[in-house]
Amino acid sequence: MGRVRTHGWGGDPPASDEEAVARILAAARASIDQKGPSASLADVAGLLQVTRQTVYRYFPGTQALLQRTALDATEGFMARLAARLDHIDDPGEAVVELVASTLEALPAEPYIGALVSAPRAGAFAWGFTSPQAARLGRLMLGRLRVDWEALGLTGTVFDELIEQMLRTMQSLVIDPGAPPRHGPELRDYLTRWLWAPAVMAGQRRERLQGTSAQNGPRAC
Repeated sequence: MGRVRTHGWGGDPPASDEEAVARILAAARASIDQKGPSASLADVAGLLQVTRQTVYRYFPGTQALLQRTALDATEGFMARLAARLDHIDDPGEAVVELVASTLEALPAEPYIGALVSAPRAGAFAWGFTSPQAARLGRLMLGRLRVDWEALGLTGTVFDELIEQMLRTMQSLVIDPGAPPRHGPELRDYLTRWLWAPAVMAGQRRERLQGTSAQNGPRAC
């Protein structure tokens, strides 16, 4: 980033680019508090008493600004989800409840919800498949009281379970269905088509590994 310009900012310009970004993000949160999903980069610039071009120096557009604002809120969101799922030790229930609770909670989260609401939901949902989202998924599953190794869900299979969870959430954010599923109906659907295949994949992997170990290396 370049040097912070001294004009604007209500007569109190930031001392560094880092401070400028922090103040922009604070203004973004305030704008979302005031306007909800309709908050825009122009609103943020107005709160900061700077031009939109000043904000563009740090964020290429409203979508990027809201994504960063949502990312900063992710840790608190994950902590609340972990507390909600802390009593669950059944792996299937944990996976299904994690996905369902996330889908149900996202619209109510003030800063993340600003991206989930139309017309931004589609653009936001593409971030579900990013490496950063996969890392957050691993951290989230690691917080649960489930022995994933005992199920054979380790290594690549575990990563693929996380990917499938994220892709399921991505799909249901972009297109919730007609009519959308909620509550027990959503959880029954996820149990059939998300968790059951994941268990089968883990069991199949264990069987293949067991067969390979029993057969041993072939003689040349």
